[in-house]
Amino acid sequence: MYVLEELRIQNLGVIADATLPFSDGLTVLTGETGAGKTMVVAGLGLLFGGRASKVPPSGEKTVVEGRIRTDNVPSQLRERAIAAGAELDDDSELLLARSVSIEGRSRAWVGGRSAPIGVLGELGELTVSVHGQSDQMRLLNPSEQRAALDRFAGEAHLKLVADYAETFHSLHAVSEQLTRLQGDAREMAREADLLRLGLEEIASVDPQPGEEQELAEEGRRLEHAETLRQAAAAAHQALIGLDDDTQGAVDLSGSAARLLDAQADTDPMLAEYAERLSQASAALSEAGSDLLHYIEGLQADPSRLEEIFQRQLAIKGLLRKYAEDIDGVLAWAETSRQRLNELESSDDRIEELTEELAALTEQAATQAAQLSKSRRSAAERFSAAVSSELKNLAMPHASVVASVNPRPAGKSALRLCVDGTEHGATEEGIDDIELQLRPHPGSPAAPLTKGASGGELSRVMLAIEVVFAGAGGPPVLVFDEVDAGVGGQAAVEIGRCLARLARRHQVLVVTHLPQVAAFADRHLVVSKDTSGSVTVSGVQVVDDGQRARELARMLAGMPDSHLGVAHAEELLASAAKLKSGKLRLRPTEG
Repeated sequence: MYVLEELRIQNLGVIADATLPFSDGLTVLTGETGAGKTMVVAGLGLLFGGRASKVPPSGEKTVVEGRIRTDNVPSQLRERAIAAGAELDDDSELLLARSVSIEGRSRAWVGGRSAPIGVLGELGELTVSVHGQSDQMRLLNPSEQRAALDRFAGEAHLKLVADYAETFHSLHAVSEQLTRLQGDAREMAREADLLRLGLEEIASVDPQPGEEQELAEEGRRLEHAETLRQAAAAAHQALIGLDDDTQGAVDLSGSAARLLDAQADTDPMLAEYAERLSQASAALSEAGSDLLHYIEGLQADPSRLEEIFQRQLAIKGLLRKYAEDIDGVLAWAETSRQRLNELESSDDRIEELTEELAALTEQAATQAAQLSKSRRSAAERFSAAVSSELKNLAMPHASVVASVNPRPAGKSALRLCVDGTEHGATEEGIDDIELQLRPHPGSPAAPLTKGASGGELSRVMLAIEVVFAGAGGPPVLVFDEVDAGVGGQAAVEIGRCLARLARRHQVLVVTHLPQVAAFADRHLVVSKDTSGSVTVSGVQVVDDGQRARELARMLAGMPDSHLGVAHAEELLASAAKLKSGKLRLRPTEG
């Protein structure tokens, strides 16, 4: 087991600078109201990753440091700290630190290395468990009671919880998807019909990429065929000539080339010009041949022109409905075919989901039945364990009942049929769980919120916490004034219960009861100093006479009274005998 050896707090609330050395067993923390006892618990919260809610009043940053002794024993704590880069001291001590600036910025250190705040939180979950009055009220919530019972039931039970929750989430998702598909079936049928009509219309036209431009060009040629023929014919005559008597550009350029070539021997420059004219003559001749083919192929065809106009109208109809150009129309068609495939396969998908839903429902019902059975078994053990602890807390005739009842079908959106009966199902199962108190044999059990007084509730909650501690969890337990509303012999029994718990755990108790403080292995006192303009508090360890004076102050507010101190010394002696088992109290109701 690893223990928290020391806690140092600077500039937190009324505590300016205090160091708290803890004992391996039971450490109690006492002090006058307003002295700052709760700041110690707040400091532990900060050290282990809690939210910083207090702004340093002194204008200096808050610093909390802790020292944990790991005894060089392999543990999750050591492994997680080393994974975060921590370095342990030679005596296997792990140092943790947290600072909070006046602006609210936080920094954390683990084993001398800077670390994320979340690492402190992870280490805290492995190290310390805090139980206060707020935790008691939280345990009055049915969902918290269910979670508490599940934790008590153990790892195998928690595996059942996790497996069922996974199946439930799958069941919920499939159910929602199936409901959505079934509800949208009519709308999807209408959408499919529209898509089919659109695809059929596009298929009937069968537009081709680039067809718009080709049709436009061909239409212009047919529409202006005579004008184009005349222009081409005139150009052809200009190149070739009208007849044998009239030379065209081809003949003239060829004659010019020959004249220059004849004089090329005299001036070589003329050879270059002759070559250029020969090339021009050949190009003109080729152009003339092309024009002749163009003229021969250019014919007025009213029927073809009408076909083009009708084709263009059909394509424009598609462009008005589906896209700005043919490429867009073709893209719409491809997307629509994919969507139509999805819609046409929705019936198959509905059938698949229906089968999957039936299988998941059967699986969830089987797991829910196993979970309920495991909870009922755990509830019996839990009830017996808590009731046994109550006998040690001056409630010998009281008993706690962990009631596990099937949830009515109307209380949840999903239903599961278990053993022939429908029950409302949530991700936690089909059980309603409630902790009840039976004050005396034969009296009806009532919910804790209705059947317990303030003092009884404190003892019931302490008994529950003791049972939880016995079922495992962090080695360091912190109890923050869980003894509210208790006094007399009941307070003595609470002290003895905490001392007994301290044999297996390191226990820190913030208390206002001298009967509880008397059982401490180490007694810390928070005292405040109001001599200056600002009230500040410090912490000191008290022993022997100082401890008796503190208990006298707690008993009657008379730390200097000989009678009060004598009473305190008697209380310390009785607590020592009770811890050693040499003295037994008569079991009575407190």
